[in-house]
Amino acid sequence: MKQVKFRHEIKHLINISDYLAIKNRLKNIAQLDENAGDKGTYTVKSLYFDNINNKALMEKINGVNNREKFRLRIYNDNHSFIKLEKKSKVNGLCSKIATSISINQCEDIIKNNIDDIFKHKEPILTELYSKMKYDLLRPKTIVEYTREAYVFKPGNVRITFDSNIKSGLYSQNFFNDNLATVGMPGRSPIVLEVKFDEFFPEIIRDMIQIKDRESSAFSKYAACRIYE
Repeated sequence: MKQVKFRHEIKHLINISDYLAIKNRLKNIAQLDENAGDKGTYTVKSLYFDNINNKALMEKINGVNNREKFRLRIYNDNHSFIKLEKKSKVNGLCSKIATSISINQCEDIIKNNIDDIFKHKEPILTELYSKMKYDLLRPKTIVEYTREAYVFKPGNVRITFDSNIKSGLYSQNFFNDNLATVGMPGRSPIVLEVKFDEFFPEIIRDMIQIKDRESSAFSKYAACRIYE
């Protein structure tokens, strides 16, 4: 089995002025993500899972050191490219494992028709099967947002700006391109995330420094559960 790789993650909540300042610095040395569209952005839609006790949500709120989340994810409403992902956080480091699934598999998972999943040899699929069967893990909340991403090869650095964060409330209609959503209360934040391996290039570190902005534990999933 492929060894899971853990990465460092820095997260800040920023405003539009911060965003413009950092973007203007980055664009001279970092490359726009290859998935970006004509406007330099793309849409991310995720359906997060949780159990009947809201374990993933409560662990995030309580700052549990070792935690995990499962989610389904599509980009730009492209139903032909679907990812099942498991994101883990251990001792402040993050990892993500993922596999591509078909739309039929995705719909079966959402409907809890999971017997066929057990036949797959993909570890993430067998783990999801186990969690859905024995821990009562279920689809919980759709989260949708706009992402602008940059990459910097030294240190394998990835910088993302996530904005226009919206909740699908109680809907699990993952493939509805006209899903009714609601934004965050008040002024919607821009989330700056920086991920890197062991080495964090000083040039990037300096570029993301903003006065009076401390690291944040903001969670898009937790924020989109606020209406419940």
